[in-house]
Amino acid sequence: IVLIDTYNVLRKENPRMPAREVIVRTGAQRLRPVFLTTATTILGLLPLASNVSIDLINRTIVYGGHVSAYWVKLASSIVYGLTFATVLTLLITPLMLILPQRLGAIYGFIMNRLGYPVKREAGLVDV
Repeated sequence: IVLIDTYNVLRKENPRMPAREVIVRTGAQRLRPVFLTTATTILGLLPLASNVSIDLINRTIVYGGHVSAYWVKLASSIVYGLTFATVLTLLITPLMLILPQRLGAIYGFIMNRLGYPVKREAGLVDV
């Protein structure tokens, strides 16, 4: 959501900038926050996902303990889900943001080749 909002804000602030450049700037601005939150969450859940229980009070590390056995499936699903969601956020979302401009450009090209006049909007020419 923040990635799309950043794209919309940059698009409003720079209406003459090509859509591809706006998407690259959006990705550059949001890469560090997305990656850092994902990395810290995954690294924090990794011991629990690998069935390791760390007791800070008694200063013991137990593999396969009673506490971690209950949480392994939940931690594993969060780690894998967050990894998949990060890939979607950083790769697929920018691709989906440029898709309407690309489809418009393809449509305009096809219609011009067929001999139909097409109005060109500012967002369709620069892709």
